[in-house]
Amino acid sequence: MTDSIAATPLNIAVLTVSDHRDQSNDSSGQYLADALAKAGHRLAVRSICTENLYQLRAQLSQWIADSNVQVVLVNGGTGFNPKNCVPEALCPLFDTEIEGFGELFRHLSYQEIGTSALQSRALAGLANQTLIFCIPGSTGACKTAWEGIIREQLDAAHGPCNFVPHISNQNACERRPGDIA
Repeated sequence: MTDSIAATPLNIAVLTVSDHRDQSNDSSGQYLADALAKAGHRLAVRSICTENLYQLRAQLSQWIADSNVQVVLVNGGTGFNPKNCVPEALCPLFDTEIEGFGELFRHLSYQEIGTSALQSRALAGLANQTLIFCIPGSTGACKTAWEGIIREQLDAAHGPCNFVPHISNQNACERRPGDIA
């Protein structure tokens, strides 16, 4: 599948969670910034945050409250390392968890890395009509998540449904002739 220009450009924030990365070596954050721009979206802000539960909550809370940020892509901090705290930090902020995201991500990862996919605690949720995807920090995992799930779900033309209506106050999955109400 090739990238297409998004019919509804979204403002997307990218947050890299790491104690050792900076702008010069953040290949995962750079991949996500490049990929979202290639798909026709706008990079609202890009930041790096250490693996600190309260700093993560503060940063995400700021973006959730900002009407200029519609989607947040969080990379890193989702593994089993004792310092990894993204799920613990961010789940309490979700109004609704998107349970299928983590399951689908692990399914796609299994095809690439085998049973090591079990160690991913990827997750997604919706908070104040802001869509949040939390994915592992490797560039490969970011590519898997973007190309295998996120890109299509941020494309207003993708059917039968996508997440754009949930973040832009439109009707959710549009009904097609023959759909049961």
